[in-house]
This record gives sequence, C-alpha cells and structure tokens, in this order.
Amino acid sequence: MINISEESVVGQIVAQDYRTASVFKSLGIDFCCGGNKSLNEAVKQKSQNISEVIEKLRAVIQTKNSSEENYNEWKLEALIEHIIKVHHAYVRTKAPELKQYLEKVRRVHGEEHPELYEIADLFFESSNDLLNHMEKEEIILFPVIQAMTQLKPNELLPPSHFGSIENPIRAMESEHDTEGDRFKKIESLSNHFKTPEGACNTYKVSFGLLKEFQENLHLHIHLENNILFPKAIEMEKKHR
Repeated sequence: MINISEESVVGQIVAQDYRTASVFKSLGIDFCCGGNKSLNEAVKQKSQNISEVIEKLRAVIQTKNSSEENYNEWKLEALIEHIIKVHHAYVRTKAPELKQYLEKVRRVHGEEHPELYEIADLFFESSNDLLNHMEKEEIILFPVIQAMTQLKPNELLPPSHFGSIENPIRAMESEHDTEGDRFKKIESLSNHFKTPEGACNTYKVSFGLLKEFQENLHLHIHLENNILFPKAIEMEKKHR
C-alpha cells in the first residue's frame, strides 16, 4: 500500500493509484500540471484539514475489489439492490468525471494521438446508452423481478404488458453485448489502457479510470446475465 504523509507529492500519489484523483478533484486540487506540490502545501491552499484528506486518500487506496463475493447465494432482492446501489451508482458517478478527463486529454493530446478522439466518442456513446439502459432496468425489469420474489409458492403471476420476462431480459442482454463490444474497441485503441511515454497525470488517470470502468462493467454484466436473469426466468416458470 502507498505510504501517504503530509510531504507526499500530489502527482506521485495519483501516479501510484489513479483512484486517488477523485479525492483531489473533489477538493479542487490540481494533480496534473500543479501536481509537484506536497500534499500539505496543496491542502493548505484549499483551506482543508490535512488529516481528513489523508484519511480520505487511504480509504480510497484500501478499497478492495468485491468480485470475490459469492453472489450466486444472494437473494434476488439483495442482488438487485446491490446492482443499483453499487454498479448503477458507479456509472452515474464516474461517467461524468471520466467524460471531463477524456475531453481534456483529447483536446490537449489528440493531435499527437488521434486515437483519443475515437476513444472519447466511444465512451460518450457508451455512458449515454448505459444511463438509458439502467433506467429501463430500474423502472421496468427490476420491479417485476422484485414482485415475483413476493409471490407465494402456488400464486400465479399477473399478466404483463411485455409478456414473458424473457422479452425484456433478452433486450437487456443485447444491450450488454453492445457495451462489451464498445469497450473491447476502447481497450484495443488504448493499447490495453497503456499510456504513451511521458504522458501527463490526467492522461494516466483517464486510462486508469477507463480500465476500472470496464472491470466494473464486466462484473455488473456478469451479475445480471449469469445470475439475476437466469434465476428470474426460472422463477417466472414456477408461477405460470
């Protein structure tokens, strides 16, 4: 783990763990061009409490990946709540932040690295489509699954305007495929999220966040395609 102290250099903290950029961004601390300042100096200029800032940075660094959870044993209500509060919330929080970084990087470095234009365009399309996709899940699909979990063993499902639950599920799976393909292209264009030699911190943070976004999306899609959706289809069959 990174050892953070008051004398740690802001830019070096972000270079070692790009996730800390979100803390600096929230405080208005420049970690790119002005990233050569000590943490103490940068925090003082923003009239922030150094101990609290260090605590926030350490919390981000210590955050573990939740992919080892055995989600297959979870109740569907808990799984849906997790998907909304963790993965949907992640997209809604990180997509606008990542858009800003990619816009800046392509504006500054696009002439030298033209692939940045296509990477940004692909991500903008993906984030916009994901927001619409998640809204459909939260308004249409998830409430139906949640209602099914409340049915008694021999209770029949009320008729639905979309017929079988397999219909909206197949539509969601198709949209998942589209996003997966987009990110495969982003990964290829970015050389597996590797920044060129001499890249600035904003460039590194952008690619680091893109990689994290893809990893989060993969787990997000896995939870739905491989656990939630098949179980919802089986549950529907028991109540037909």
